[in-house]
Amino acid sequence: MVRDIVKFGSKALRQKCQPIKTVNAQIEALIEDLFDSMRAAEGVGLAAPQIGMLKRVIIVDVSRQDPSHLPLALINPKLVKAEGKEITEEGCLSFPELYGDVERHTHVTVEALDTKGEAFTVEAEGFFARALQHEIDHLDGKLFIDFISPLKRQLMRGALKRLKKEGEQWDKENLAAK
Repeated sequence: MVRDIVKFGSKALRQKCQPIKTVNAQIEALIEDLFDSMRAAEGVGLAAPQIGMLKRVIIVDVSRQDPSHLPLALINPKLVKAEGKEITEEGCLSFPELYGDVERHTHVTVEALDTKGEAFTVEAEGFFARALQHEIDHLDGKLFIDFISPLKRQLMRGALKRLKKEGEQWDKENLAAK
């Protein structure tokens, strides 16, 4: 099911997410919703807090950029090794049409659980590594704008104010119902 993607300003984007203890039908449904929502928004990754779920689950699909990488769901992902540095422009589905230069590692190793609850390790480089780091940051309440220059953030001020109102409105409509 396609869900609304939470915009900047929502408290959900600044929360530390809870680890998954058991992979069950609820988590499998969450992963399906993440893929449906990401594809509808034409993104390359999505984290559970971006649809308002404070769970340590991310998905990444860079197959359009690199067909050798299949779509991937990661439960409780943890960055265990990182090498190299590169500054490249980045965006985020929670910040439509906003982009900024972010320094990330060029090679990473991530440990996680798969959709069956089995542990696995993925090694990534380039754009795939960048996408993994970006989505894992979401699980700890970190956003790409936290890593851009103060000048660039200042230039985004008007757009960020508009998005913040959208995010706060989402909180009023969705968090009050829970």
